Amino acid sequence: MAVEGVYKYLQSTNRPYSANDIVQNMHKEFGKTAVQKALDDLVTQQRIYEKAYGKQKIYCVKQPEDDGQDNDLAVLEAETEKVTQNYKNVEQEAKEAENSLRELLGAPTTAEAKEQLAKLEEKVETLRTKLAKLSENTVLVSPGERTKIKTEHEKLLKEYRKRKRTCMDIINAIMEGYPKSKKALMEEVGMETDEDVKMPTIQSY
Repeated sequence: MAVEGVYKYLQSTNRPYSANDIVQNMHKEFGKTAVQKALDDLVTQQRIYEKAYGKQKIYCVKQPEDDGQDNDLAVLEAETEKVTQNYKNVEQEAKEAENSLRELLGAPTTAEAKEQLAKLEEKVETLRTKLAKLSENTVLVSPGERTKIKTEHEKLLKEYRKRKRTCMDIINAIMEGYPKSKKALMEEVGMETDEDVKMPTIQSY
């Protein structure tokens, strides 16, 4: 039943169609499986042509054998090519629409965007308030005061290094007759190193 129904449809329209086109155009009178089986049978019976374009197969009814057969076939070939190209165009448009949909679904809604904007504005205002308070409480150091502090620092640093060197000279002298390690000696006399007190590296400006 499906074989004759599909054949009559192709014969009446006399145009190339894919299996999906036939199912839709016949308003799903037959299911896709039945239509595909009918087309395969008709091809086997040599009552219709089958032509593949990539993954797509196009079917059209055979034309009467007369002098115009080659011309009719050329027309059908051209129309088939046109249908195939239209199919590719629609497929590409569908892919682009899917990509656009994914982008839209991934973007925040208007309500979410407004909520994010409100949070950012609140954060900015908080930082501005904090900056204003810091600016009010900031005491600027004059160039003269900065030079004075630098000079004092250099003086104390020089004295510190001098005393440290003297202490280490004494420790090294004692070590000549001390039976234990230098670390044991320093622990015994209660001396702490810079590392023991986690003193930051001291350097000049």
